[in-house]
Amino acid sequence: MTLSHTNRSTKPLFETFTSENLQVSNRTVMAPMTRGFSPGGVPGEDVAAYYRRRAENGVGLIVTEGTGINHPASVSGANIPVFHGEESLNGWANVVKQVHEAGGKIVPQLWHVGMTRKKGDLPNEEALPVGPSGLSLNGEQITEPMTEEEVVGLVEAYAQAAADAKRLGFDGIEIHGAHGYLIDQFFWKNTNKRTDRYGGDLVGRTQFAVEVVEACRREVGPDFPIIFRFSQWKMNDFKAKLAETPDELESFLSPLVEAGVDIFHCSTRRFWEAEFEGSELNLAGWTKKLTGKPVISVGSVGLDGEFTSFSEANTTSLDGLIEKLDQEEFDLVAIGRSLLMDPEWVRKVRDGRADDLLPFDKEALQKLY
Repeated sequence: MTLSHTNRSTKPLFETFTSENLQVSNRTVMAPMTRGFSPGGVPGEDVAAYYRRRAENGVGLIVTEGTGINHPASVSGANIPVFHGEESLNGWANVVKQVHEAGGKIVPQLWHVGMTRKKGDLPNEEALPVGPSGLSLNGEQITEPMTEEEVVGLVEAYAQAAADAKRLGFDGIEIHGAHGYLIDQFFWKNTNKRTDRYGGDLVGRTQFAVEVVEACRREVGPDFPIIFRFSQWKMNDFKAKLAETPDELESFLSPLVEAGVDIFHCSTRRFWEAEFEGSELNLAGWTKKLTGKPVISVGSVGLDGEFTSFSEANTTSLDGLIEKLDQEEFDLVAIGRSLLMDPEWVRKVRDGRADDLLPFDKEALQKLY
């Protein structure tokens, strides 16, 4: 295995990143990946050590796995971490402490799964899934649409989580608006059939996210970084698109910029794929071009198989990634499975130790390496 087939230097990956609200020692980001090792929703010492190992090995910014906001149906699983309640927040405070001691930076990914939750799922079996129109990702009517009062209550739950993140000493927050989860269910016309202010055309369907970002901004003040993750694809439809053209993408992103997003985390399955015909730019590249905001790109970095399959994948050259980074198409690079398997991935790349990089093995999902 070689890091480069063209002797291209990995140096662009290790330049300092500075934006208005955030400074990071290099361009690497640990992508958020659900692990499910937090019994009762509480991240313990093993979880803190897992994140600390990445910081010790040079990851610039860690985005935690998705962690549930204070709503009974925010997650689906008894071992998924949550971001409310004294015990869970104390667990996260320890994670922050460990990462900072190791010289790293970390943000929690604030999450609500919405209608992807099944009736009867733990931890709160009696809690029904909620979504803009009560529709599953496949369009099936599962529950009643949320009332406006319920929607406003969820906005406040995100805001409370943002306030807690700042109080605990996190370096920012990431709001999960991708992959067909709750916020994305508001964005997507297949799951949002509302006729009130939270529905309508693509811009109208951003209203819930706008209110979430604004409420979080009110809680954390002007200098605390708010990262917003979005995607075109959904877990049940890899070809789905919120925006079919750059113009549509601009109309979608503009309200989020105005609401207070500092950095966009643009989730694709393969970072090297062009987003629209007639341009080589990927989704992150287009987002940066249209908004002027810093962006994180992600999608099968360093591996030859896309992450949505979660099957084995071999290491591969970083040439294409470094080229796009060098051309400033995007600012930061999120690494998922490579870092899941190998906490030393960033250090090995920095030191040119290509032969020491580990291929991805799905057994990694069963253990905190």
